[in-house]
Amino acid sequence: MNFIRTEIPDVVICEPKVFGDHRGYFVETFREDKLEEFLGFKIDFCQDNESKSSYGVLRGLHYQLAPHAQTKLVRVISGKVLDVAVDIREGSPTFGKYVTVELSSENKRQLLVPRGFAHGFVVLSEEATFAYKVDSYYSPECDRGIAFDDKDINIDWQIPHDKLSLSEKDTKQPKFNETNDLFEYSVDYYKK
Repeated sequence: MNFIRTEIPDVVICEPKVFGDHRGYFVETFREDKLEEFLGFKIDFCQDNESKSSYGVLRGLHYQLAPHAQTKLVRVISGKVLDVAVDIREGSPTFGKYVTVELSSENKRQLLVPRGFAHGFVVLSEEATFAYKVDSYYSPECDRGIAFDDKDINIDWQIPHDKLSLSEKDTKQPKFNETNDLFEYSVDYYKK
């Protein structure tokens, strides 16, 4: 497994080694020991989630507040998505900035999205199956979001606005500067 820090160093691309031949391929999609060695602390994933979506479906930008804030390890099983992580840690040197990474069944990349980030993705292929691990259970009372089209963040979703498909919930999320439900930055903010 190869780990690459993005422009926002706490967001990490995980590239597994793929062993292929005429029969197909084999890949380790997760190694707790290697990830913890790279990060320098323990991470305990407790829930796996999966969604299937068609072209233009945009899910996000979502996050959970403490005490149920989540670190996510996301990947695409089939298809292709543009994955987005937005730094919502007040006081962080990258506060309000975002990272985009294309995740696909072909490149097998994964993205570690730590606590203190809003997360979303849009489907770029005909359809996509998206899977992710989280280190805290889903909590409706801690569930929050930010508008996907917030002009202050200005994410290029790579799909025309009229081709996007969103849930009713995601069309009503507050603007970034209208929410008080953010995180406070500290050097070990995403450790438990």
